[in-house]
Amino acid sequence: MKRVVAQKGVTLIELMIAVAIAGIIATIAYPSYQGYLANAARGSAQADLMAFATAMERHSASNFSYRGAASGGGDTGTPAIFAGHSPSSETAANKKYDLTISAVENGGNTYIIVATPVSGTVVDGDGALFYYSDGRKAWDQDANGNVSAAEFCWTC
Repeated sequence: MKRVVAQKGVTLIELMIAVAIAGIIATIAYPSYQGYLANAARGSAQADLMAFATAMERHSASNFSYRGAASGGGDTGTPAIFAGHSPSSETAANKKYDLTISAVENGGNTYIIVATPVSGTVVDGDGALFYYSDGRKAWDQDANGNVSAAEFCWTC
């Protein structure tokens, strides 16, 4: 009498099918994950711009003007009154955005501050975020260097 032995294990075909399914899932999930990371970094930059705006207001309260808030006592460029990168809670080596004072106008009574994406990061090409002293917020979503009327929001 012949005894039949049941084989245990996975065939090569079954293994290839499992790897193909995992590859398809990864292909779909990776761009979504990258989008999540970009949204999180943008949210940090928005929070940092609001904190930067608060620092600008403190500077104005002390100096009666927004002038001289940049490094070296200048009106534009890297801020002296706040971190020059975002997320500001991390080191500059982990920055996703550069924070700058874009303009101080109207005799030092108004300003524009900007968070510009750092190239080579997850937000590269995402478009700059702007905050104006009158409370307006803008996101150059198409990253063309111009803020259109439709882009005056941070969640466009």
